[in-house]
Amino acid sequence: MQLVVDIGNSNIVIALRVGKDWQHIFRYETKEDQPGLYYQNGLMSLLFEWGVHAGHLKSVTISSVVPHLNQKIADAVLHATGIVPLLLNPGHLKQLDLKVPHANEIGTDLVANAYAASKIWNQPCIVADFGTALTFTVVHPIEGILGVTIVPGIKTAFGSLSDHTAQLPQVSLVRPASAIGQNTAHAIQAGILVGYEGLVRHLLTKIQDELSEPYFTIATGGLSEALENITSPFDHIEKNLTIDGILLMGNWLLKDTI
Repeated sequence: MQLVVDIGNSNIVIALRVGKDWQHIFRYETKEDQPGLYYQNGLMSLLFEWGVHAGHLKSVTISSVVPHLNQKIADAVLHATGIVPLLLNPGHLKQLDLKVPHANEIGTDLVANAYAASKIWNQPCIVADFGTALTFTVVHPIEGILGVTIVPGIKTAFGSLSDHTAQLPQVSLVRPASAIGQNTAHAIQAGILVGYEGLVRHLLTKIQDELSEPYFTIATGGLSEALENITSPFDHIEKNLTIDGILLMGNWLLKDTI
């Protein structure tokens, strides 16, 4: 058994790998200013529910883009499992068998996406991650990560309108039948969801135009399976790509110890 923790801006994902399969995946909202005991008790309860006892786990690998949570989560893992987790950092990224430029700047989640894509498909790939930010990572199995494009995520765009305007409400993430809004909620849904459909298609085209060969396109992230019209241009949808990559990176870095 191996445990993976992906600490993102919107969600913390805890996933249990048994053999070649993800047996359990638990996702909950990233909360601000929670005490360390909150994470310790939560993780212990989760492992108890899954039937995971001390000695069952071979390794724990953590990816984080929320630095103030790193020590709390690492301490929670140590307390709950007795294992000192591998918390991925820029130094680890430089040790991978994949070229990672600007290791001090790039998020470990983006590297995880690229690493998994290059190892699973072993061909040039463009990975779009539909998260707090919508990111496009271009990776070549030999040349490494060639670059990243970042725009605000879809939920971020929805939230920004309601947070920064006096009269626009929060609305559901449902694509309307028409691009012309007939009421306020419909107008927001049309503008963002239909608009992002065009944004995704346009960016994929522009990125591909700058590359010398066809690249396999992959969509991932919490929204990747729900946004049918937006993800339809992709060759493959793999919701678990990020945790796949975290696991693969951890296995590479810990190969002499596990």
